[in-house]
Amino acid sequence: MSDDERETFSHDPIDHADVRGGMTVGELVEQYGAAGIGAADLHEAVDIFAAMCDDDVTTFLGLAGAMVPTGMRQIVADLIRDGHVDALVTTGANLTHDTIEAIGGKHHHGKVHAEGKSEREHDETLRDEGVDRIYNVYLPQEHFALFESHLRDEVFPVLAEECDDGGVSIQRLTEELGRANAEVNESEDIDEGAGIAAAAYEHDVPIHCPAVQDSVLGLQSWMYSQTSPFTLDALGDMTAITDLAYEADEAGALVVGGGVPKNYVLQTMLVSPDAYDYAVQLTMDQPNTGGLSGATLDEARSWGKLEKAARNASVYADATITLPLLVAGARERIE
Repeated sequence: MSDDERETFSHDPIDHADVRGGMTVGELVEQYGAAGIGAADLHEAVDIFAAMCDDDVTTFLGLAGAMVPTGMRQIVADLIRDGHVDALVTTGANLTHDTIEAIGGKHHHGKVHAEGKSEREHDETLRDEGVDRIYNVYLPQEHFALFESHLRDEVFPVLAEECDDGGVSIQRLTEELGRANAEVNESEDIDEGAGIAAAAYEHDVPIHCPAVQDSVLGLQSWMYSQTSPFTLDALGDMTAITDLAYEADEAGALVVGGGVPKNYVLQTMLVSPDAYDYAVQLTMDQPNTGGLSGATLDEARSWGKLEKAARNASVYADATITLPLLVAGARERIE
């Protein structure tokens, strides 16, 4: 059988990546396109995300995992400031760590285990020393006390005054958090940038945090609610995000990690006459367990969350590696 008689085959040979010193990220991504497996997936993801950055596309960003404490904070904040994100859905943990850096705290390089100690022994020592570990990242526990004071002094009192007739939405909480982060960061002349929540506040980008209870931010919100009128309305901001999806001429989803942010981004299209035209997923979760975090974007198509003709790509690798490559490659194309 000749090549032109094969329905699912075309002459498109794998090339061999040419990597050399002095290459730009965009040039490296182009070389990925000559290769196969994950390299080809990343090349396709960059192409799709670059298309999503068009002003005519309404872009939703789902951000799960420890992306802020592991050093991805500035990338996300810059995407917001440059107009490439129209709505952010993230975890209370990422907002907690974002705020800690905005008001003067820092995360630090650490170790999974110390020399001569088991991982358990190492973590027992960290417990005694008041240091929290996120894989190979350390965070001194005193930063959480600073975070609590910031919330009680700068954020919660303003919101409590708005709760006379009911609770405020979670999106209103994240908005006020962004305002307070920006103001304290500037007034205290913090070396670290004001971060994600501040950028979203300054550029009118809504932040949705549908599982805020599952975080220190949520715990502090609950504790403050025990002695004040402050409370949160869990359904209060669903109309805003579904309206944004409903009114979009074209829509794109960038999903980093899984969990609640992933589903919350994708489910917005279930009450819209249309679905996502573009979608990129950066994940390490596998689909064969049936869990949402590992569900493929093609599976989301069956639910009507993606258009039948949508362009989508999934990259299976550590998002702290793939997110910078994705964003840098797409920026090089569009700039």
